[in-house]
Amino acid sequence: MNVEKIFKALSNPLRVQILYWLKDPKIHFPPMEHLPDDQKGKGYVCVSVIQEKSGITQSTISQYLQIMKEADLLRSHRIGQWTYYQRNEKIILEFAEYIKKDL
Repeated sequence: MNVEKIFKALSNPLRVQILYWLKDPKIHFPPMEHLPDDQKGKGYVCVSVIQEKSGITQSTISQYLQIMKEADLLRSHRIGQWTYYQRNEKIILEFAEYIKKDL
């Protein structure tokens, strides 16, 4: 876990908001129609859907998601032309424990 990268990723309010949305994607996003049935319900959300909800440009949302992925807060999954993201709960829990114990 790279704490510095996580803090950098969390330094932007919209990136924090995206993590919040991805915590419960069924509430915050429409169903992902392009996902194969075996991938549905696993928390994956398409970049274009995140971009639409956020109201920022595709290039900016891609940059934000990449920063969060590099911090291991998100995982990506590509299916055809679509890229989907989901939270990396393992790292998020490790980071929460780090905050609780070490800060």
